[in-house]
This record gives sequence, structure tokens and C-alpha cells, in this order.
Amino acid sequence: MNLSNLKPAEGSIKHSKRIGRGAGSGKGGTATRGNKGAKSRSGYHAKIGYEGGQMPLYRRVPKFGFKNINRVEYVGINIDLLNNLAESKNITDFNTEVFKQNGLISSKDRIKILGRGELSKTINVTAHAFSASAKKAIEDKGGVATVIEK
Repeated sequence: MNLSNLKPAEGSIKHSKRIGRGAGSGKGGTATRGNKGAKSRSGYHAKIGYEGGQMPLYRRVPKFGFKNINRVEYVGINIDLLNNLAESKNITDFNTEVFKQNGLISSKDRIKILGRGELSKTINVTAHAFSASAKKAIEDKGGVATVIEK
């Protein structure tokens, strides 16, 4: 075996039909498109979602609900996670930069501190929002919960 006799395995390459190449080819004339009608013409393109006159799927399926364009999405960070970071990395002041460095948020995320867990250290947290229980837990330990106005 050498480079001069290499070829693909038998049946692995399928050649496409050569249509519209004259009567002698057996695929000339209408070029397998049938007689007359929009589908036989050049440039034919069915509209997206068109199902041959049947009621299209997007009209058969009922619509419900809506998307509130004014909704503000927050990334929730719980007190127990802050406590773990405070103990393992000895952090006392939490802000967006600290959250970014520890991989908790991406650059444009808004942060909401949630109240699951217990605090064992005094920490100061700066975030976009706080749940009532989280704010209470931080302030009970002598920390400060500062809201970022944006």
C-alpha cells in the first residue's frame, strides 16, 4: 500500500444526482421537479412555518404569559457562602470585586445577599440588594450591609 493507491472505502462517498443536464441523462426536462406549479419554478422558497395550508404550529399552540421588560435579575449569594469565604480566605469586606475574584459573579451581574446559613465573623458587605434576614444576620454580628445604588 502506498499513497498512489489510497482511496475511500466502497460506498462511503455518495455522488449527488446530476439533474437538468439534458434529455440523454434521464434527469433532464423538468429536472425531477414535476410539471408546473410554484415548486417547479426557479427561486421558489416556502415561507418559514408554512405547512402546506395546514394551520401552522405557531398558530395551533396557545399563547400565555409575558416577559416583564423591567424585571431586574439578581445573582443570589447566601450568608453561609460569605461565612465560608470569610473563614477560609480571611475576607472581612465583601464587594463586587471580591465576588468577581472568587468566581461568584460575572462583570455585569447584580448581587442579592440571601439569608441561608449562620455568620461566625463580623463582615461588611456591599451589594445591590439584601433580604431582610440577611441584613439582620450581618448587622446582629456587628457588620455593615451597604446597598449599591444603580
